[in-house]
Amino acid sequence: MTVLSEGRLQFTFGVFCLAEKYDDWSFFRNQFQNTCGGAKAVDFICLSRNTSWLIEVKDYRQHKRTKPQDIGDEIAIKVRDTLAGLVAAKVKATNPDEKTFAKKALQSKAIKVVLHLEQPEKHSKLFPRAIDPASVMQSLKRQLKAIDAHPKVVDKHSLSSKMDWDVIG
Repeated sequence: MTVLSEGRLQFTFGVFCLAEKYDDWSFFRNQFQNTCGGAKAVDFICLSRNTSWLIEVKDYRQHKRTKPQDIGDEIAIKVRDTLAGLVAAKVKATNPDEKTFAKKALQSKAIKVVLHLEQPEKHSKLFPRAIDPASVMQSLKRQLKAIDAHPKVVDKHSLSSKMDWDVIG
């Protein structure tokens, strides 16, 4: 089992998963991040059941979103840049583990996109539930249909049984 953290959230991936914190890869940080004026990255990539899961984590329970960019647009750009980064890492990564992981990710039969979105359970003026998951899902479906026609927007209480990981925090 692999345990990866993003902020206060801890993801525990199943024994049959290969999971990496992609935005911490040396290839991304040192070689790819400044490509084409700046590349973005999803937080995690999980390989499970012949599927590459691209997982972006957003936790707005303590701090509300301040970026002016639409969250759907932000995630779509991160997915696009991550896929480009995997193609480049397959050939150019200097870390052999990252190169091997990229090859395996690109050999998957499916690519799935997941936005893990935590918001305040209780609404307040200070911490409103400002992001509508259904609206974000529609934006992702529209922008990513060539990659994943059915992206997921989940929180720690709504993970699908097809997702081989648990989240606490």
